[in-house]
Amino acid sequence: MKTTAVVALALALSVPRVFAAAAVPASVDPALRRALTDAVKTSASFSNRFEAEVWLLDMSTRLSTLVPDVGRRMALLKTVHAEAARAGLDPQVVLALIQVESRFQRFAVSSAGALGLMQVMPFWIDEIGRPDDNLFDMHTNLRYGCTILAYYLDIEHGNLTRALARYNGSLGQYWYPARVETALRTRWYAR
Repeated sequence: MKTTAVVALALALSVPRVFAAAAVPASVDPALRRALTDAVKTSASFSNRFEAEVWLLDMSTRLSTLVPDVGRRMALLKTVHAEAARAGLDPQVVLALIQVESRFQRFAVSSAGALGLMQVMPFWIDEIGRPDDNLFDMHTNLRYGCTILAYYLDIEHGNLTRALARYNGSLGQYWYPARVETALRTRWYAR
């Protein structure tokens, strides 16, 4: 066995297996495909420096046990905030979803094949014509994941429970949204 194959196998076996963001649908919604295509092209975030410092300090403290490296933690929080703001999402909802999906493991792979922090299904990179996108890249993964969640929140008319179930591919079931909502309530909104 070649050295690279051994390393790849070792990496695959050491990466935590987590929940799938969504199963591959029978047909892809063209509006979601357009939203992802457009999202890959743009970005923006905090209204002022004070707001940024307060939010980043608060969320950094909450995230420190899951992401001990302060540089990685700050980069992650800034990117989560920017991508959530771009998609019109609450960044703390995104943090709760990441906690449930991957426990903040950038190289997480689900049993269904979903990848990265937000556990995005890889068929999307081909579906929107971006085969060189890397779903283990933090920026790319958050751009895709936030766009998908925002789209589902929109088609569910703001119903977060149903949007989360769609995101996970478990519409009609409540175990997944309950996990995200518990993480949101106990870690990201708790005072």
